Parts: sequence; C-alpha cells; structure tokens
Amino acid sequence: MSSSVSSIESTTADSGETSAAFKQRFMRRLIAVLIGGMFLDGYILGIIGPVTQKMTDDLGLSTLWVGLIAAAPLFGIFIGSPLGGWATDKFGRKPLFLVDIALFVIASFMQSFAGLVQFFVDSAWQLFFVRLLMGVAIGGEYSIGGPLMSEFAPARLRGRLLGMTLIAWYAGFMFAFIVGHVLVATTDLSWRLILGSSTVIAVALFIARLGLPESPRWLWNQGRRDEARTIAHRYMESASDMTDVEHEDIRKGSFGMLFSRQYWRATLFTSGFWFCAVTPYFAIATFADSVLQQYGLSGGLAGGVGLSALALLAVVITVLLIDKAGRRVLTVPPQWLCAALLAVIGLWAGAPPTVVLILFLAFSFFNAMYTTLTQIFPAEVFPTEIRGIGTGFSAAVSRIGAGLGTFLLPWSMTNLGTSTTMLIAAGVAAVGAGLSQWLAPETKGKSLSETAAGYSH
Repeated sequence: MSSSVSSIESTTADSGETSAAFKQRFMRRLIAVLIGGMFLDGYILGIIGPVTQKMTDDLGLSTLWVGLIAAAPLFGIFIGSPLGGWATDKFGRKPLFLVDIALFVIASFMQSFAGLVQFFVDSAWQLFFVRLLMGVAIGGEYSIGGPLMSEFAPARLRGRLLGMTLIAWYAGFMFAFIVGHVLVATTDLSWRLILGSSTVIAVALFIARLGLPESPRWLWNQGRRDEARTIAHRYMESASDMTDVEHEDIRKGSFGMLFSRQYWRATLFTSGFWFCAVTPYFAIATFADSVLQQYGLSGGLAGGVGLSALALLAVVITVLLIDKAGRRVLTVPPQWLCAALLAVIGLWAGAPPTVVLILFLAFSFFNAMYTTLTQIFPAEVFPTEIRGIGTGFSAAVSRIGAGLGTFLLPWSMTNLGTSTTMLIAAGVAAVGAGLSQWLAPETKGKSLSETAAGYSH
C-alpha cells in the first residue's frame, strides 16, 4: 500500500472514523436509504387496488384499461432497471446513487405534479402515462441499491441485509392498501388525491439519501486500487471481506456478458426465478378484493391486508433464517408448495370459501419466502463488472411478469374463469420451481468472489 494511502488511513483511524461503531452507523444508514426506496415502490404499486372501483366508475374504464393502469408502474420499472444497471456498472455506484437521488427529487416533483394533474385526469391514457412515469423514477433502485449493499455487506450477514429491503416493500404495499381502504371507506377524498399521496414519501426520501461512498469493489475493478483500499478500510467491518476486494478482476463489463458461456445460467436463473415468483403474487394481491369476491368472500380490507400481512411475516422469518439455513432450502421447496396450493384452488371448484381463503393466505406466505431471494441472488451471482446490469436485467424481466399478471388477471377472470386463471398461476409457479431446482446456487457465507464464480465452473 502506498505511503499516501497509509497516511490517509492513519488520519481516519486517529479521528475514530474507522472504528467498529462508525462502520455500524454507516451500515445502518445504508440499509435505511435502501429501505426508503423499496417502501415507496411497494406503496405506489399497492395504492391502486383500493381505488380501482371508484376510478373505474368515474372514468368508465374497461377491464383492459383497469389492468393497464394498474400495471403502468411495472412497465416503467422495466425501462428504468436496465438503464440504471448499465449506468452503475459503467460510471460507478456512488455517482449513480447520487443521480438516483436527483431522479427521486425530480420524480417527487413530478409525482407532486402528477398528484395535481390527477385532479384533472379525464381519460384512461392520461392516468396510464402518469403512473408509467412513476415507475420509471423507481426503476433504477433495483439495479443500483442491491449491488451497492452486497459490495459493502459482510458475507455472514449479506443475505439478511439484502432481504431486509423486501420487508420495506411489503410494508409499503400493505400500508398503501390500508391507507387506500380507510380513505375510500371513511372520507369523500377523490381517488386522484389518494393515488397522489405517494408524493409525500418521495419528498421525504430526498433528505435521507446523500453522501454515500463509492463501492471499493467497483473501484478495484476499474484499477483504482488505492481508493478501493482506503474506502474498504474505512467502511467495511470484516477483514476477510476487505481482502476479498483485492480478488476482483480488472475488466470492463458489457450487456453481452450476461449471455456468455460463463454467465448465461446466472442470467437465466435470476431473471426466470424472479419472473415466476412475482407474476402470480402481483396479480392476486393487486386485485385481492375482486379475486376473493369471486369465491364468495367479502374481500375488502381484511382479506387484502391478510395477504400482505402474512407475506410481510414470511419475509421477516426468511430474513432471520437466510444466513443460517441457506438459500436453496428457502427457495426450492416453497415454490413447489405454492404451485400445489394454486392448483388445488383451481381444481377444487366447490371448495368452501373459508378453505379457499386459507389456501390464498398460505400461498401469500410461502410465495413471500422465496420472493425474498429475488433481492439476494442477483446481487451475489453476477461479478462486479456486470452486477448492476445483471440485477437490472433480471428486475426488468420480473416486471414483465408482474405487469402481465396485473394486466391479464381482470381479463382472465372475466373471460376464462377463476379456475382456469388459478391453474395458469399454478403453472407459472411450477416453472419457477423447476428452474430453481436445476440452477439455484447455495451462496451462504461465501465471499462475492466465490458466489460470482459459482456458475463459471
């Protein structure tokens, strides 16, 4: 190590800025800023369900437009995720996280503007466009935040810390569902104002996301070794993780590497697994009211919140277990179980409503368990030079599934019937289970150098 770098490290050590307490405060801050973005994502996607009926009545929407408007943020995320991933691999985690902060600021103003515009929205395509922009503003979060967290987190806690961001997503989704239902049931507020309530959260995020350092792994990958060592020494807790930074290759990444002989399996697994995990959940959870009503249940706040609350509990349990039990045991068996639960719902046409509700709640619980891994695997199995674009591509593919599920479910329930719709959902879950059975790696406790090399041998 150069004398200048040693001098810098000595200075920071003397000032207490390399202490364990300092590093723990940094990690808590990093978790907090990532949680904020995921909470906002869940909120924007969850708030549409409770106002769907009022919105449909007011604008005279067809089932086609209802699905499109609900899915619009997902299509927006589809655009933002790969762009953010490409940029974060090319220009670095820190500048793109700063750009992402700026985008959130712009998005918050746009969403504030959108909240005002929504007072005057008088057509389906205008509302679709406003919510599409909201999704674009969030898209970069997946492909920037996950890699940044994985590159700072200690290997022994990496799964838990990455999984915690999904707790915020489910909490945001559930909170939006509750807020939306309460406002619809107890006030005369316009559905436009209820949709625009996400602006408050977006503005609050601006304050919380400033001044994070560059990833030492990205710096080493760029050949900036002295800077990488200095930042690793200052912010990383584990000596072995600091040493592992120096195992990074110095090479440029490209989109084509995702489909190379070395990494095509990682790309296939992360994108396919994520697609199959979220497609049934988004469809069922977004329209929980109408789905439950089709089975003779009252739906409403209790049913929708029940689905989300159990999902949130499952994520919490998974986060607590992930670094002890391992990845595969929390990935493969729950997927097969969810496929079976949906198949039973589809095949048992005369099932008592209470049994159907229990099956839906069980599906929501176990689906959330393995969905937690969608925040972990992409950040672990791709190397530093394509970690951003790999995560972004997988997120984009997943949003195709989430968007299609949300878009097609109202049409499918009306035209194909509930049984056929649930059997299709069961088939999607089964495909994901088979893919994971084949390709899901075990990355528990391994360094990022080891996890990224897992598919190349």
